[in-house]
Amino acid sequence: MDDLEAVVGPRGNNTRDAERIEILGELHGEVMVFQSMAIKEISRAGAQIETGFPLQLDCLHDFRLTLGDRSVVVKGRVVHCSITDVEEGLVLYRSGLEFIEPSDGVSTVISEFIDAIKNGRRAL
Repeated sequence: MDDLEAVVGPRGNNTRDAERIEILGELHGEVMVFQSMAIKEISRAGAQIETGFPLQLDCLHDFRLTLGDRSVVVKGRVVHCSITDVEEGLVLYRSGLEFIEPSDGVSTVISEFIDAIKNGRRAL
């Protein structure tokens, strides 16, 4: 394959806006993949979640929390992770998260959600 074919493509269709260059050696990156999780406990400072995959200790992740009819994204650090259940080849992991510098808006949504749960339980 010549350089023109690499950029233009085998059929002559130019599919790129910019030329790509080959990386000699190694160049690393990361990919963000959205996976479902269950929120088991929540506080103003963090949460405990359950996933079908382990989270690496001390790693930072962005977590989307659906709290009632509102949704927020908060950065969290994984403080612990352990296997909680193994059933028919399915492994469940429970992880503790520490929220890292949530914005005022995110903190407000979390606090209001916690308060609503507490008030709802008092009414029972």
